[in-house]
Amino acid sequence: MSTCLCDAFFDDVARATVEVLEFFGCTVDFPENQTCCGQPAFNGGDWKAARTVARHQAHAFAGDQPVIVPSGSCAAMVFHGNLLAFEKETDLPEMEDFARRTWELCDFLVNGLGVEAIPGRYQAKVAVHNSCHTRGSGTGAAMDKLLRSIDGVEVVKIGEPEQCCGFGGTFSVAFPNISSSMGKIKIENLQQEKPDLVVSGDMSCLMHMRGLAQKAGVDYNAQHVVQLIRDALRNEGAL
Repeated sequence: MSTCLCDAFFDDVARATVEVLEFFGCTVDFPENQTCCGQPAFNGGDWKAARTVARHQAHAFAGDQPVIVPSGSCAAMVFHGNLLAFEKETDLPEMEDFARRTWELCDFLVNGLGVEAIPGRYQAKVAVHNSCHTRGSGTGAAMDKLLRSIDGVEVVKIGEPEQCCGFGGTFSVAFPNISSSMGKIKIENLQQEKPDLVVSGDMSCLMHMRGLAQKAGVDYNAQHVVQLIRDALRNEGAL
């Protein structure tokens, strides 16, 4: 599942996801009729629209294959939100199956495929942002394991690692001043050890913080974690 943000802003994240999955032996199918996960409508209280989108996605990804998402936020919507959005009892088994088969990318690599290490090389001091939506899942520990396995990567500690970046989807629209203030605090914490790169498993967080940093004139180099993994494999000649 490529997500709206891959489609609109982060097309390279989608490409990197395919490359990394194929490197680890997966055959990737991309349903062309896929669309949004439904979270914007769901968070905005438009449950009718959320139900429509959720059912469409379940139909688009029908079958028994795992559904891999390079976004903790969109994956969490499928895990939890879609189950709340069903309209009829007859919808529930289909939505439960869709939720059961859906994985955030790093979680899938480590806990689905059993990847123990990335056989790549990337020389950088890296700060990691774990998004709120990945809490309670295997994503944070999986991302940390994969990054620390890459030759040359130094993962640095950051202050207040549990702090939200302030984006929160529609929260940033409804409460822009609070959202911006939270984002600025997060950027300061991520930058305190002067990392070469900030990584996250959520494009929405990256987009929000990158925009705030650019507006403030702050040098802020950030990537999705799968882009770093892909580049590390390329540096070692594995891709």
